[in-house]
Amino acid sequence: MKRRAVFIDRDGVLNCAVVRENKPFPPAGVAEVNILPGVAGNLRALKGAGFVLIVVSNQPDVARGTTTRETVEAINAYLAERLPLDRFIMCYHDSNDGCDCRKPRPGMLFAGAREFDVDLKASFMVGDRWRDMEAGTAAGCRTVFIDYGYDEKHPRAYDYKASSACEAFSIILQESLA
Repeated sequence: MKRRAVFIDRDGVLNCAVVRENKPFPPAGVAEVNILPGVAGNLRALKGAGFVLIVVSNQPDVARGTTTRETVEAINAYLAERLPLDRFIMCYHDSNDGCDCRKPRPGMLFAGAREFDVDLKASFMVGDRWRDMEAGTAAGCRTVFIDYGYDEKHPRAYDYKASSACEAFSIILQESLA
């Protein structure tokens, strides 16, 4: 039987995004990582409900030369030590590279689905940016948009809207019981 998954954007969903001029950025290193309140407990509840938890994150600063792959992997390791996550799948390309993995394309979600034998229609994508919602929709998942009011393009469509990561995960738990 295929499994259900929650595909999770990293920055702004698991940990606080670093916001400058009302725009979100990833932490510059482990010292800047702050796991959002309540996230660990909500992820444990999702695991208990049978979900595979897969982090899918664009990290274009590697391609841009403003951070290193080692820094991204150190942040992922820090989160993996503290949160019940099954896999991290990163895209290190910039928007003009034309890869299939960078959100809004669904390549990272497809890769996670293959690895864990996931039923995408029974799964969710949680994120705080339009690219997350478009990737989830393109993969056939239900989407949960966390609206932090960033000064940037908003998603055209999503299935659920939340004001925090905890609310987003609670929506998924409620829907999984329905």
